[in-house]
Amino acid sequence: MAEAADFQGTSPSPARRGLRRAQALLAGAPLLAGLFQLPAAGPAHAQEPATAEAASDAGPVAVAVDSLTPSVPTDGDTVTVSGTVTNNGKRAVTDAHVALRLGPEVATRSAIDAVAKNADSLQGSIAPEVGDKYTEKFSKLTPGVSEHFNISVPVDELNLGRDGVYEFAVSLSGQTSAQPWEQVLGIQRTFLPWKPDAADTRTKTTFLWPLVSTTHMAAETGPNEEQTPVFLNDDLAREISPGGRLNQMVALGKSLDVTWVIDPDLLASVDAMTGKYRVRNGEETTPGTHQAVAKQWLADLQAAVSGKEVVALPFADPDLASLAHNGTGITGSLSQLKDATDVVANTVEPILHVKPSTDFAWPVDGSVDRSIVKVATSAGADKVIARSDSLQEAGALPYTPSAARPIGGGTTAVVADARMSTAFEGELNTASASTLAVQRFLAQSLELGLQTGKQRSIVVAPQRMPSGSQARAMAEALGALQGGTWSQSQELSAAAVAKPDPRATTKVPATSSYPSSLRKKELRRSAFVQITQTQDKLGNFKVVLSDESRVVTPFGRALNRGMSASWRGRAAEAESFRDGVESYLDGLAGRVRLIDKSETKLSGRSATIPVTVQNNLVQDVGPLVLRLSSTNPTRLEIGGSAYQEQPVSVSGGHSQSVKFTTSANANGRATVIAQLYTTDGRKYGEPVSFDVKVTEITATVMLVIGGGVLLLVLAGFRMYTQRKRAAAREADEAASDEKDQAAPTEEDQAGASETDDAERAGDGPEKPAGPGGDLPEESGAEPRAGDPEQPSDPTPDTATENAGPSGTGERVDR
Repeated sequence: MAEAADFQGTSPSPARRGLRRAQALLAGAPLLAGLFQLPAAGPAHAQEPATAEAASDAGPVAVAVDSLTPSVPTDGDTVTVSGTVTNNGKRAVTDAHVALRLGPEVATRSAIDAVAKNADSLQGSIAPEVGDKYTEKFSKLTPGVSEHFNISVPVDELNLGRDGVYEFAVSLSGQTSAQPWEQVLGIQRTFLPWKPDAADTRTKTTFLWPLVSTTHMAAETGPNEEQTPVFLNDDLAREISPGGRLNQMVALGKSLDVTWVIDPDLLASVDAMTGKYRVRNGEETTPGTHQAVAKQWLADLQAAVSGKEVVALPFADPDLASLAHNGTGITGSLSQLKDATDVVANTVEPILHVKPSTDFAWPVDGSVDRSIVKVATSAGADKVIARSDSLQEAGALPYTPSAARPIGGGTTAVVADARMSTAFEGELNTASASTLAVQRFLAQSLELGLQTGKQRSIVVAPQRMPSGSQARAMAEALGALQGGTWSQSQELSAAAVAKPDPRATTKVPATSSYPSSLRKKELRRSAFVQITQTQDKLGNFKVVLSDESRVVTPFGRALNRGMSASWRGRAAEAESFRDGVESYLDGLAGRVRLIDKSETKLSGRSATIPVTVQNNLVQDVGPLVLRLSSTNPTRLEIGGSAYQEQPVSVSGGHSQSVKFTTSANANGRATVIAQLYTTDGRKYGEPVSFDVKVTEITATVMLVIGGGVLLLVLAGFRMYTQRKRAAAREADEAASDEKDQAAPTEEDQAGASETDDAERAGDGPEKPAGPGGDLPEESGAEPRAGDPEQPSDPTPDTATENAGPSGTGERVDR
């Protein structure tokens, strides 16, 4: 934002203008006095050119302000400054002393930036020392050696003027062998906010406290009923363990008035760690062992957010800018954002026992353009957290307006202050860097509050994943701010509905204005193409499952993680994760497959071909549709046409064979293709092809077969007639026996004699047929031993071995 002093033709208030003139006169008085007291000629060495050490902006001695307490002093306080001075030069420094220096009021926010930019520079003006008694002396500073200092000064001795931000510096003065006169050899500038009395109208400040991490869980789960989750690594355990980044965020945030901004994926991941889980270690996985740490962290977080506002981002914190710039042209990409938003309600509240707000979208670094706003609100959010360096003021607005801006379409842009939001970026691993960041943040906040007498709502949106040192600096600054006299805490939802400033810009930048530095780190279009392909495969796979939730939930969340903002700047890792998700899904889907078949031979006009479906999943699959198609239906038909379909369901860990009826029309080779389909007609898995060799049935073969059947029929008929004649002969023999037993008459005896004569002459009745229908004489058969020579002869008591033809029902060899 810009202030009056930052724009040509805009002037500050008369009171401030008069104060600056007085301060300028006071600051220039020592310089004028020095000019009138200059000696006629200085020492010869004073005319020598400055050495490289002296010419350096920072000077040969580094001054580090490790602590400044209190950060915001009031009447009666004593300001204590401690730190170190380090001689980085090649010569020893003698007759050295550390002193405190109080500069003039820094009257604008841009002036604060200028002072911070040249915090250790010896170029430009240097404020006078507070006094000789508030110093610490060192007789000698050896090169490469650091010395500690600790100086305290009562606030009353500083002679601070009206409310405002003052330049406050610590310097080291001394001399070297090359320049043997006293001079400032090192300095560190910072700020001293001064507002002892409560402000009439306090600035309402909203500070976002983000709990966001990188992706930790894989799509893979165990095959057991609990579906044991698998983690990519053990990094999350380190983050939530005592001393870890996320552990510090919770411990520090619980005592602060902040709005918690939480990624549901982080909660789901830690919650998964409270039970059995496994950690990937190369190609293998090992059991996780941090269940107790996970339970403790969640318990601490539940206590910390109790009674506080919680804003939930979409699951896995999708990269809205990447989606807007590279993903909207890919069918199904926006549905991923909708899914990531819908799952929030079932994730945050059951774990934290608080109802989160899902009305806010937060693009990376609060950088927005029209396409980002459109995508951000497509999933239901009606408020977008932007930043003032993105939604810049078009006119010369001499103050920082309130955060809420209506930008059309029922959407509100909640614009965070860029200076305060970025105050804790960069390396804050040293106490000095942290102290400077805290004082600069407080200075910006107070100066913002002094700009106008009207109350405003300000939002601070720091970096998404602060380091532990950054989090500690944020907590220190926020603690001082909340204990100060010019600010009061406010929730984000209240800031979003505050009365907007009519002079503040509501124009969203065009897409072309999006910073190139951020665009270079976005997810590429290929990433969204791959995510959509994997989603299609998931949709094709889930419809065949009896319990689709076992794959829909873990893979759905994995797809959300694939478009996370945490992948920015890690393109190779992001691609590896997406490849892993797709590969694992392919492996699962491939466990339901058709078994390969070798060449099949058909030696008849019709036959049955079995096709086997194998299910190596733990759950049942089906119904599926198995289609068997003939590539040459004129030669081989399947079920009377070119193809046949049959439904199939297979139990978990089993196989199922499906039989198809085929008809051959000609001999030769025909290729058959088996393919599984889902019930909605989409192909499932890879097809299986195999050849069917058909041997056509010729007319000659049919005649041979027909002749054989005819012979069998004739043989049966002959056997039937033979049996019939045998029965008639037996009846005649029985009748003869009855006549022999009766007394014959003369006529009978005469007839018998005639009959015998006729039989001897060959005119007698036909004898029974022998085997094959031949008469006994024709076949050459001899009378069997024991047969009666006359019909009236008695049958032998014991039958001899049967050497005659087979009887009825016995096998007849032909």
